[in-house]
Amino acid sequence: MKLSRRNFLKRSTIASATVLASPVVFRQSAFASDKPILLGSLLDLSGGLAASGVPMKYALELAVEEINAGGGLLGRPVKIVGYDTQSNIQLYSQYAQQLALKDRVDVVHGGITSASREAIRPTFDRYRLLYFYNVLYEGGVCDRNTFCTGTTPAQTVQKLVPYAMDHAKGKTAYIIAADYNYGQITAKWMTKYVQDNGGKVLETDFFPLDVTNFGSAISKIQAAKPDLLLSALVGGNHTAFYRQWESAGMKGQIPIASTTFGLVNEPETLAPAVSNDIVGAYGYFQELDTPASTKFVEAIKKAHPDSPYISELASATYEGVHLWAEGVRKAGDIDRMKVIEALEGGVSFEGPSGMVSLDKATHHTTRNAYLAKVADKKWDVLETYKDVEPSDTASVCDLVKNPNDNKQYVIEL
Repeated sequence: MKLSRRNFLKRSTIASATVLASPVVFRQSAFASDKPILLGSLLDLSGGLAASGVPMKYALELAVEEINAGGGLLGRPVKIVGYDTQSNIQLYSQYAQQLALKDRVDVVHGGITSASREAIRPTFDRYRLLYFYNVLYEGGVCDRNTFCTGTTPAQTVQKLVPYAMDHAKGKTAYIIAADYNYGQITAKWMTKYVQDNGGKVLETDFFPLDVTNFGSAISKIQAAKPDLLLSALVGGNHTAFYRQWESAGMKGQIPIASTTFGLVNEPETLAPAVSNDIVGAYGYFQELDTPASTKFVEAIKKAHPDSPYISELASATYEGVHLWAEGVRKAGDIDRMKVIEALEGGVSFEGPSGMVSLDKATHHTTRNAYLAKVADKKWDVLETYKDVEPSDTASVCDLVKNPNDNKQYVIEL
């Protein structure tokens, strides 16, 4: 049977919405109104980023289940309308318009890579649809319609680089990163923090997301002989680097610190010989030994025993949904501007990562950061940094003074 591309995309859209929309059982006695508040979700549940997107979906569903179990919002249930963006930027753009124009959702939580965020953020600005981006990223987004709940370089990279340099044999570093805005900008932050700590970056190499062969790159690193390797590689394809690094006999020769390792389930899927001793810094690790973290992990694992590693991406998604819900409660309304103003008035949530508070001027979060090292397929949390502010984005973004800003700044270093 022949199927045109237009009909295929149309059928795929309908199928994705049907499969991914979370079931909500409406009982007359449970809510004052059966008309649901619609929460849009755009996440990569297949393709190279699925190991990150799937736990984010589970965390989002858990947050909505908790909200509904507590009576919903404004006496109404919350219902998820979700699409699998399949690690495809074109589908992000397509489904963003679908959520805004056809589904007419009240808020969107979604996006993983910075490229996906920048593909959909203008759409939500255009159609005045509130947007939450719940992912660690390179910083600089300044948009009153957007809230960014994950960590920025000032919260994690600033902790990671000095620690890694202190535990290296010398002060020279080599940087490898994904070739798009996250990797390019993060590499600049890495360079700044290396230099701030008396070091020197010998070279920086960028790799498209589809690259899987790193033989020549490893040869270049061997020739350069750095004291430390800093990685901002992204996605399932780039995981191949670490296997090839170990196969080349480099494991243990040059220590690795990464801003992304573990976000695609690497410690659990790679052999300990490949992943042991890699250092990372995030806003959350599932190994955190706190009641809130344990409860969060157990809830997801109970519902989804086969869930990939539960990283900052999942915890920030869970916390982002609850922060939005607090804004709706505070506003007493689902109206976009009323919710934004309520969120700007000061909203916090005690989540699995600790206390998370929204910053009025930047729409980012002040949150804890953690530094850890891989040991036998798990993260060993070594350091905790309390209430770290997004000072990098704060240096370029002030939505109190400039409420009409709606762009991403490249922070001058």
